Amino acid sequence: MAITASAPRGGIVEEIDGATYTLLLRCREIERFEDTHRGIFDVWEGFFGRANKPTSREVRDLVALALVGGGKKDTDADKLVENATPADLFRFYQIAQAVLGVAFMPDAFDEAELKKKDEQAEADQDDLMSDNLYQMQS
Repeated sequence: MAITASAPRGGIVEEIDGATYTLLLRCREIERFEDTHRGIFDVWEGFFGRANKPTSREVRDLVALALVGGGKKDTDADKLVENATPADLFRFYQIAQAVLGVAFMPDAFDEAELKKKDEQAEADQDDLMSDNLYQMQS
């Protein structure tokens, strides 16, 4: 039996401070975030340069709330995030961006994989057709 964490639909699994955690933003965590900061869609736009970038406090709070959504207790999530150093902030920024993105578009990675497989199948089929045409011309 494997004990490796697997991400639920709409969540991610990340390593933080040498341990693997499930992160998941649900509506209740998003609402808690908005009660303290700004609207989540404004933060979303900020991640992609169309609004103000998220502050370090917003990034840390998104990560902590996603840890809570993934099953950690509030105090444990806060402690994990607060123990991070400034060197960890960019990694937390990436985690916050990923967890928010997968919360909004939970099937995006699956759809990308399916598209990639479909494109490969079409390429393989084209290769076979080319071989057939080559043989017919010979």
